[in-house]
Amino acid sequence: MKRPATTEPCPCGGNRFGDCCGRFLDRSQGLRPASAEELMRSRYCAYVLRDEDWLQRTWHSRTRPEGALTEDGVTWLGLEVRRSVLPEPDDATGMATVEFVARYRAGGRGHRLHEISRFEREDGEWRYLDGSFPEKKK
Repeated sequence: MKRPATTEPCPCGGNRFGDCCGRFLDRSQGLRPASAEELMRSRYCAYVLRDEDWLQRTWHSRTRPEGALTEDGVTWLGLEVRRSVLPEPDDATGMATVEFVARYRAGGRGHRLHEISRFEREDGEWRYLDGSFPEKKK
């Protein structure tokens, strides 16, 4: 998918791309997500746009995988954020969680990814740490 114009809707379902995730994906502005949810939304957009650099840059160094993170033949269709939990003010870990469902098409079939992502601050910025998948626990 080509990068949306700044006035077009953001792939994450937010407002205009330039005022939503686009301001982070455009590295020239030097802006960083202020919350774990903003980071998660920008990472969803990075998957939609196949922005490997943003995905690697925003993955926590302790858990960051090597190699490509996006896949050929995957088309992302929509994002639903179910809940976002910020750390308590006295929480020394700075851990936050965001639960979401992302819909996508691969191999001609529709799929959904239901994840509870964990985020932690690293060098003063939110980073994706890991996630769990509630539907796989059944």
